[in-house]
Parts: sequence; structure tokens; C-alpha cells
Amino acid sequence: MSDPVPDRKPLSPAAQRALAEAEARRQAAAANDETKAKELQGPQGPEPTRYGDWERKGIASDF
Repeated sequence: MSDPVPDRKPLSPAAQRALAEAEARRQAAAANDETKAKELQGPQGPEPTRYGDWERKGIASDF
């Protein structure tokens, strides 16, 4: 039976550093998400202002 992961060439130091930085950013973002206060009585579902204008029930309006 063949190996499920083929042999890979070793990563360059720059690539290893980039992967370490990306992992650090993911951990920082996860920690930041845990510390945010939860919104009470806000809109349900996706954030209505996520596209730069207000969107409710499929209708978008600019501010």
C-alpha cells in the first residue's frame, strides 16, 4: 500500500518562518475572539454591515 503523504522537499527557512508567523496570528485571533464581549439584543444572523452598507432581509441601503 502506498504512503498517503508523498515525500516532500524540506521547507526553506523563510517558509518555516512564514508558517510560524501564520500560526501565531491564528492563535492571536482565536484569543481575541474569546475575549470579545457578546452582543445582547443585536441582529440575528450575519452582521448587517459586513459589506459596507446596511442589509436587512435582502435589501441593502447605504448609510
